[in-house]
Amino acid sequence: MIMIAVAFLLAMILCLLFGVPYIDFLKKKMIGQYVKDCAPENHAKKQGTPTTGGVFIIFAIIIASIIALLLAQRFDTEAIIILITLLFYTFAGFQDDYLKIKGHANDGLSARGKLLRQIAIALLPTMYVVISGKGGCEFSILSHTFDLKWFYPFLAVFIITGASNAYNLTDGLDGLAASTGVFSFAACSIIALFSGHPQVAIVAAAVAGALFGFLRYNKPKAQVFMGDTGSLAIGGLLGTLAVMGKFEFLLIFLGGVFVMETLSVIIQVFSFKTTGKRVFKMAPVHHHFELCGWSEKKVVAVFAFVSALLSLTALVLFYLTNRGIL
Repeated sequence: MIMIAVAFLLAMILCLLFGVPYIDFLKKKMIGQYVKDCAPENHAKKQGTPTTGGVFIIFAIIIASIIALLLAQRFDTEAIIILITLLFYTFAGFQDDYLKIKGHANDGLSARGKLLRQIAIALLPTMYVVISGKGGCEFSILSHTFDLKWFYPFLAVFIITGASNAYNLTDGLDGLAASTGVFSFAACSIIALFSGHPQVAIVAAAVAGALFGFLRYNKPKAQVFMGDTGSLAIGGLLGTLAVMGKFEFLLIFLGGVFVMETLSVIIQVFSFKTTGKRVFKMAPVHHHFELCGWSEKKVVAVFAFVSALLSLTALVLFYLTNRGIL
C-alpha cells in the first residue's frame, strides 16, 4: 500500500517538474496543435497550443513506476512487459503527432496504419498472459469464470486496442482525458492491489499521479495537450493493465466514459451511413454537449463526475464479488 502512494506522489511531482521546461521547449520550437475545420467554432482559439505533452507524462510514469517497483521488490518480467508496452504505444502516438506537426495539418498516420500498430503492440501483453499461465485464457464476469481457450487472445487484443482508441477519442477538451483518467487508474490500482497484482497496482497508481499532475497544465485554458503521444499510450496501458490484472470485465466501468465516447462515434457513423441523419450534433459526444451550449468546463466537470461514479461502481462490484455476494 505504501508503494502505491509512493508511485502516485512521485509521478505527480515528476510531471509537475517536467512540465514547465518541456512546455517552454515546445513554445520555442513552435510545436503546436492544428485544429480541424470541422471542430466546434470555439476550438479555433486552441490553434497553436503546444502538443505532445504526453512525452513528459510517460517519462513521469516510467520513472515513478520503476522506483516504486524496485522499492517494493516487484520489478520483474510482468512489470517490464507493462512498461515496454507503454513505450511502444508512446512511440506509435509520437509518430502520429510528428507527422501532423511536420505536415502542418491534423492528418497523421492513416487509420489503417495506426490500427495495425496498436494491434501489433497489444500482442505483447496478450501473449505474455497466455504463455505465462497467470490467468491464461480465463475471463471473469463477476464471480463467473470462463475458459475462452483460443478465443481469449483475440478478445485481449480487442480490449487493449479498443481502450487505446477510446481514450484517444476522449482527449478532445482541455482536461477531459486527464481528469477522467485519474479516477479510472486510481480505481484500477485498488482493484489490482487487492486481487494480487502489485505490479499492475503500482503502475496504475503512477498513471493516476502523473495525470493529476498534468492537469496543472492541461486544465482549461490548457497550456499543453497530451497529443496522441499521451492518449494512445495511456489508453493502451489501461487495456493492458486490465488484461494483465485479469479484471477485463470491470473495464466497462473503469473506462465507462471512454466506452461512451466510442459508442457515440459508432452510433453517429452508423446512423448517418444508413439513414443520412445524425443522432448527435457532433461526435464524440463531448462535442455534442458543447454544441448544446455547455461550457467546456461544465462538460469536463460532468464527465469527470461520471467517471468517478463509474469507477466507484467498479470498486463496489469488485468488493461484492470477492465477498461472494455476486
